[in-house]
Amino acid sequence: MSSTLVVGCQWGDEGKGKIVDILAEKADIIVRFQGGANAGHTVLTDSGQYILHLLPSGILRESKKCVIASGVVVDPEQVVNETAELEKLGIKVKGRLFISGKAHLVFPYHKFLDGYYENLKQCHHIGTTKRGIGPAYTDRAARTGIRMYDLVDENRFKDRLDYILDLKKKSIIGIKDQVEFDLQFNLDYARRVRDALMDYVTDTSLLISDALAVDTGVLFEGAQGTLLDVDHGTSPYTTSSNTIAGGLYAGCGISPFIPDKTIGVVKAYTTRVGEGPFPTQIDGDPGDVMRDKGGEFGATTGRPRRCGWLDMVALRYALRINGVNSIALTKLDVLSAMGKIKVCTAYRCGSTVLDEFPDDIYTLPHCEPLYTDFDGWDEDISEINDYNNLPVNTRKYITGLEELGGIRIKYISTGPARDKIIIK
Repeated sequence: MSSTLVVGCQWGDEGKGKIVDILAEKADIIVRFQGGANAGHTVLTDSGQYILHLLPSGILRESKKCVIASGVVVDPEQVVNETAELEKLGIKVKGRLFISGKAHLVFPYHKFLDGYYENLKQCHHIGTTKRGIGPAYTDRAARTGIRMYDLVDENRFKDRLDYILDLKKKSIIGIKDQVEFDLQFNLDYARRVRDALMDYVTDTSLLISDALAVDTGVLFEGAQGTLLDVDHGTSPYTTSSNTIAGGLYAGCGISPFIPDKTIGVVKAYTTRVGEGPFPTQIDGDPGDVMRDKGGEFGATTGRPRRCGWLDMVALRYALRINGVNSIALTKLDVLSAMGKIKVCTAYRCGSTVLDEFPDDIYTLPHCEPLYTDFDGWDEDISEINDYNNLPVNTRKYITGLEELGGIRIKYISTGPARDKIIIK
């Protein structure tokens, strides 16, 4: 069995797209197993920059098979737009993309409800992308969702859709006359979806299981990050799926196993988009410098990300619950010329010092970060491709992180392009 799992170890936006793109060169199949179009993976190749929201990042590698598994909630319009854009640029998608027939679909009414619910929350809003992800996962759990296979028989689908829309109009105040809940509007939408996507539909559980059984190289691509996991993240400020390694098995419909490699992607500092506690957040400089140098704006929404020093307490938690074997450290170049570099190694909460991430997330807003300082470096490291040629203080920072985390840093990204990578 040849398998690698890539998982984000912070609040998402760690640079997983680039790492997956690099690893995909030696993989045969790349699999997305959770999340939806609220994830944005940015990949910079020799031919330009690509921002993917649903298609696996491996789609940019010629001849690789790419899978959207059943744990993903699929926005049909996003798939159509991404495939059309790639085909227009000469990247063949047909015959390489496979979508689970069990995957739930995001319909226009899910997007409407995403914004509708967020507005009702007023001061309790969580910063959703309003892409319909939460309501689609809600419908999945409530058994009122629509799956790809539901579109096969139009009469059967019409009966089911009529029931679902009627249920929503009776149970949610103020939506009765919205076009997103009109039966004919949704039937027309479904026909377009079926015509555009049905050729991609297959039994992806079987496809993945068969590949693993014959030692085919399978790369599993996580979306978002550990601290956004619906169960183990900073609830309620999370996404609606299991972003941790354990989400792989349910999301793909395959038997549990230990991947040959589990790579945790970690930014050299910490960012967070949307609402929620963030102990190491820096208001003003150097957080503003990190945002500007690192281009810290959401790939999906364009929202500016909050920035702060690397949080080792949160990172050790992510490493533990994901079973990470090695780290891919990204955006290290952003820390050049930053002066002293801080790393949070513990929290002070009242009179208590916490070395472990608090299980009760309501504790987190009251945690004060305790820092260890590292000497910075002034040199531009973006053109360096040999670990031994990095400045001494850069290597000391990397070694310090390895000691604090008890784990090896194998990949070091020094810029957004494919070739800006050091393998240590």
